[in-house]
Amino acid sequence: MSLLELRNISMDFGGLRAIDSLSLSIDEGQILGLIGPNGAGKSTAFNCVAGVYKPTSGEIWFDGADITGAQPWDLCRAGLARTFQIVKPFASKTVLYNVMVGAFARTDRTDEAEAIALDVLKSLHLDRKKDFKSGALTIADRKRLEIARAMATKPKLLLLDEVMAGLRPTEVDEMIDVFRTVRDSGVTIFVIEHIMRAIMALSDELVVIQFGRKISEGKPEAVAKDENVIKAYLGDEYVAS
Repeated sequence: MSLLELRNISMDFGGLRAIDSLSLSIDEGQILGLIGPNGAGKSTAFNCVAGVYKPTSGEIWFDGADITGAQPWDLCRAGLARTFQIVKPFASKTVLYNVMVGAFARTDRTDEAEAIALDVLKSLHLDRKKDFKSGALTIADRKRLEIARAMATKPKLLLLDEVMAGLRPTEVDEMIDVFRTVRDSGVTIFVIEHIMRAIMALSDELVVIQFGRKISEGKPEAVAKDENVIKAYLGDEYVAS
């Protein structure tokens, strides 16, 4: 069953069409990767799903309901959470405090919010740093904190926007394991990522867009062989021998 569907959405900014009749769907429990060159429209598509923009045309359906143009806070309550490319925790507050902020989307009780936050931090191996000031964390741990804050809202669908950018190879491998743990907990994942080794290993399916239009979709190994994708984005080194 599809948890998220984009039905021929387009997004115009004045005379510029950033998204052009894009359709895709994500099944429950799936990890879907969205890739494409810089400026292809990936973040615009995410922002349409997350309620930042209302598409110029088309429909977005989530969990059986039309959410086209819905507000971000309403989408969060419905079970849709997202992370951002540039993480901005409350730097002077503790890790636990930051995650509790997300948990208050589900409860107005401080003790319940703390319990939710601690459970999420444990699952992401951040519980030993719960009392650290967020501004003192490494970039890798700040990325984990961003995911933890989103997970504390108890999402059905998690949008991940380039959360592996700036990480070392070993940290990328650790983050891949984090995402698999998140998926195994029952959360569906929609991810944008430029680190091809990571997105190929992580995704069940890939959608590739260029100039706002879908040019390929399918299993990662099939997409990697698509000449349109190679020409647009991947480069010759990704051609299967």
